[in-house]
Amino acid sequence: MSNVPLLSVESLNVEFSTSDGVVHAVNDVSFSVHSGKTLGIVGESGSGKSVTASSILKLNTGITASTCGSILFNGKNILGVDDKSIRAIRGSEIAMIFQDPLSALNPYYTIGNQIIEAYKVHHKKVKRTEARKIALEMLHRVGIPNPEARIDEYPHQFSGGMRQRIVIATALINSPKLLIADEPTTALDVTVQAQILDLMKDIQRENGMAIILITHDLGVVAETCDDVAVMYGGRIVEKASVQELFNTPTHPYSFGLLGAVRSLDNSARGELQTIAGSPPSLLNLPSGCSFLPRCNYADAMRQQCSSSVPALQNVLPTSSSSACHLRTESLNVLKIKEPS
Repeated sequence: MSNVPLLSVESLNVEFSTSDGVVHAVNDVSFSVHSGKTLGIVGESGSGKSVTASSILKLNTGITASTCGSILFNGKNILGVDDKSIRAIRGSEIAMIFQDPLSALNPYYTIGNQIIEAYKVHHKKVKRTEARKIALEMLHRVGIPNPEARIDEYPHQFSGGMRQRIVIATALINSPKLLIADEPTTALDVTVQAQILDLMKDIQRENGMAIILITHDLGVVAETCDDVAVMYGGRIVEKASVQELFNTPTHPYSFGLLGAVRSLDNSARGELQTIAGSPPSLLNLPSGCSFLPRCNYADAMRQQCSSSVPALQNVLPTSSSSACHLRTESLNVLKIKEPS
């Protein structure tokens, strides 16, 4: 594997102007993904996960949106390319699976027409009959039964799990180098969820595709991801390998998320924990650490936590990075104990 990441996001900031004020949706976010690897992005609703993902495809541009920073894909800054160039990248080199498969599909067109269109827009010289054969192969690949008959059916004729498979087929038909999966298993039963995740991993192994997986499910992260970025209040508060995140979390919010997950070995974590309070409003972020009002560990450093935003820094001896004032130069790993 090359040491140069396929995707490198540096100091990404996204703001939206609304009638109520400026929404600071993404604040100084940086991460990278290598070919053949999977990065999980986790956090509560409103933490900036989906806005970060859509920025990679330059979907946030508009009158009310302001985006700055750097998004390097294969050495090219996505934010600096023109509309024609980004349209050539969308769906071809970078593809995205959106949260709701029903709203992602047009109800007025058959699924075959929609998959064929996704292919032909990037292969204009290919005849429609050939594109249909490729679409059939992809429907078979994603597990749609009897694709020869079902290719001419409409989205409402499929179950939620089958619609998600169709959306995946549309995203993968051009063999993208990067797949962004925004909660691809939401509202699916666990059997279908496992099948879809296995399908994504199989295709990744075949073509070395990089994946960014956005999810609330830490079980999915543990099963599918190599690295994790934990987001809170529009910022990344921890970056770590999956093993390090689950074994030695270095941010109080990460610890809270893990404490809220039921384990087969209940003796390891004790009773399920909750994170009191609510996420901060992105219209009015606090001056210091956004997690301070919900943090059980900040009493000794409350003045510093309330006055300055902690920087994301490496926590030795792990390779994790954490944005927390509780870490000091003499404290190698944040020692988090269960709140009393």
